[in-house]
Amino acid sequence: MGENIKIRFAEMDDLKEIVRIYNQAIETKRATADLEKITIDDRKQWMIDHKKDTYPVYIAEIDGEVAGWCSISPYRAGRRALARTAEISYYIDFNHHRKGIASKLVEHALSDCERLNIKNLFAFILSVNEKSINLLKKYGFEQWGYMPEAADLDGTICGHCLIGKQLK
Repeated sequence: MGENIKIRFAEMDDLKEIVRIYNQAIETKRATADLEKITIDDRKQWMIDHKKDTYPVYIAEIDGEVAGWCSISPYRAGRRALARTAEISYYIDFNHHRKGIASKLVEHALSDCERLNIKNLFAFILSVNEKSINLLKKYGFEQWGYMPEAADLDGTICGHCLIGKQLK
């Protein structure tokens, strides 16, 4: 926890590291419902769509190395009535787990929501990912919904939790 963690906005040059870290999460079969690794090309448009003034991606660095990332994404993009509601996602490099990086990213994202005019922030989390559920609950998120047996992670069946928080 004593690491010097710097949070900044992601740039297109960070996409390689974003994809690498996300692919680590896919391998765990507990942090995302994706089952096959993605490529940089798969995520280029996603990165273009995540602009720092609307739906940013944040990078956590330790000593200049990308240690994790967090994104704020639109909920039902294009439906203006839902523009004040957004989804948070975060992924941490395996070499940097248990250093407080996810907490720093969530704190940073929450503090930026006023600037972004986001009033409701939520995450969809697989029920087997208890660490992420507990992390968000630490920041006042509550269970808003649950879909039982929604995911089949190559033979492991689990639910999908909707964890959310209303912001002031």
